This record gives sequence, C-alpha cells and structure tokens, in this order.
Amino acid sequence: MSFLSSFTADLSANGQVHPADLSFQLPDPEDPQISATDFLQQVEMAWQVCDRFDLQTDIWRGRILRTVRDREKQGGEGRGTGFINWLKDREISKTQAYSLIELADSADALLSEGLLEPESVNQFSKRAFVETAQAAPEVQQLVSEAARRGDAITRREVRQLSDEWTAMSSDLLPPQIKEKAASNTIPTRYLAPLVRELEKLPPSHQETLRSEVALNPDVDTLKQVTAEARYLSKYLAAAVQVQALNRDDLNLEQALEEALRVGCLNATADLVSQSAQLEQAAARLYTSWQRVKKLADRVYVDSGASTPQLRSLLDCLTPLTRETIEIQLGDAESSLSRTIRLRMLTPDLEE
Repeated sequence: MSFLSSFTADLSANGQVHPADLSFQLPDPEDPQISATDFLQQVEMAWQVCDRFDLQTDIWRGRILRTVRDREKQGGEGRGTGFINWLKDREISKTQAYSLIELADSADALLSEGLLEPESVNQFSKRAFVETAQAAPEVQQLVSEAARRGDAITRREVRQLSDEWTAMSSDLLPPQIKEKAASNTIPTRYLAPLVRELEKLPPSHQETLRSEVALNPDVDTLKQVTAEARYLSKYLAAAVQVQALNRDDLNLEQALEEALRVGCLNATADLVSQSAQLEQAAARLYTSWQRVKKLADRVYVDSGASTPQLRSLLDCLTPLTRETIEIQLGDAESSLSRTIRLRMLTPDLEE
C-alpha cells in the first residue's frame, strides 16, 4: 500500500521539490542587508520543509518497523526476539519503534478512510500530524478540510479546531456560553479546559458549576469555574485514596461544600492530595525499612572479622535499621541542619 508516493512536494512557490533538492540556501546571519523579517521568513521556510520531510520519513520508518514486526509474528521464533534484535542493531528503543508504528498506523488510517489525500500530508508539521491522529474524528475532518484547501497545519491550528469543536459540541456548557463562543465574544480557548475538567466530575457538581457559568457568562467566571472544577476533581480523586478519611462519621460531600462556601477549596484539595501522598510515602518507608533490616542482618551473618570495612559499612547504616530511624537533613555543620527521628511502631514491636 503506497499512499505516500507524492510526498515530495513542499512549501516553496513552485511546490515541486524532491528529496535530493533539500540543499537549500540559508540566509547569512551576518548579512546586514537582510531585514529581520526577511531573515525569519527564510529560516521558517527552511525549518518547515525539514519538519515535513521529517514527518514523511518517520511515517515510512514506522511502516518499515511494522513490516519487520509483522514478519516476526508470522514466522519468527522466540516471542519477538528477532524484532527486538533488529531494533538493537539499529539502536532503536522499543518505545521509539512503537511510537513510529503508531504514527504509520495513523497515517494509513487517515489516508485509507479518505480523510486526507497523500499530497495533503505535506501541509502538516510533524507535531500537528500526530496531534490530528490523536484527535476526535470530527476534528480530524475539520483539519483535513483545511489541509485540502492548502492551509499550513501546525499544532496551534489543530488545537484551535479541537477547542472549537469541544466548545460547540459539549452538553456541559450552557447555551449562553455557546452563543458567545459562536459570535467570537468569548474565545474558545477558555471553554475547552472547562469542558475537560467538568468531564471528570459527578453530575451534581457539573450542574452546580454550569449554573454558575450561566449566571455570569464571561471570561473571568470561566477562569474561576475552571479552577474550581480542577480543584474539585483533585479533591474527589485524592479523598478515596486516604485511609484516614475512611470513617463513618465523616461526610466528604458536606466537607467539600463547606470548603466551597468559605473559599478554601484550593487549600482543602491540596491538603487531601498531600495526605494521600503522605500515607503512600509512609507505606513505602515501612516496606523499605523492613527490607533494609533484613539485608543488614544477612550481610552481618555472611561477614566477619576478615571484612572490617564491610562491618564499618553496617555500623554506618545502623541508624536506619533501628526502631527509631535517624536522618540528617542538610550539612551537619550548618546552623540550618536538622536531625529527623522517625519511630516505627508496629504490633510486633509494641509487644
């Protein structure tokens, strides 16, 4: 399947440049006769040509990698060992390889479905093409139409079209906001982040924030509500992870409403999030402490008088193996230095 046979056109005026003709002339950076505007235009033109040939090359690399991988699946042995060795010989990581394969798959899908013509791919920068491949089908259609018109497609254009589609198609935005977006009174770049944050929330919280936006359909309210939605999702996601909050006498929803009422939602969300991280850190600390104790005991048994430096190493690590762990924060000679002591209390140690 050869969709990209016409990938040799580029941005130049005549539109007919072959790969062998890429030895373009860059402007002299020391030439005072070239204006800043002309200099930047020439450099930008050269950069975009490279960017688009880079895209074409990566798509074909992805196809080559996919072919090698599929061949290994059909007749190879060793569960993909041949493909991995092929990558190693060419100093390609597995992550990079599958990223290129994904790019090739995206290109073939867009082209085979008729969303793009082969020559239209030359309108894209590499990052814009990847962004388009990951976008919703409706956004892909809008971007493809722009490419067919001959528009240069950068990641900025893809994101703008994505934001516009998100703003106008989402049921989470009130009609008042959609009307202002349609009339360009409110830029769509403020609406897409709000929609993405609202999608993370339960319907009850979505409705509350929608009502707030409907009452004050302006940019300042959008920014404020977007921030509130972000903190709400952060609070709700972290709260279920904190074991200390797993109590029958605590109503997390009411606590959230009270935080909203007194204006400390941000601090409350951060408090809950940090608490979740603290609990996880404590669990990791206990697990590491037990592991250090066991390893120290093993090394002590295996060593003896003939290993004085090894015994010295064990002595230095002793503060980390006791029931009370001692850790020095900062330079010991500094006035800001602090010694932290953490006592490990578990049922087997308390008996």
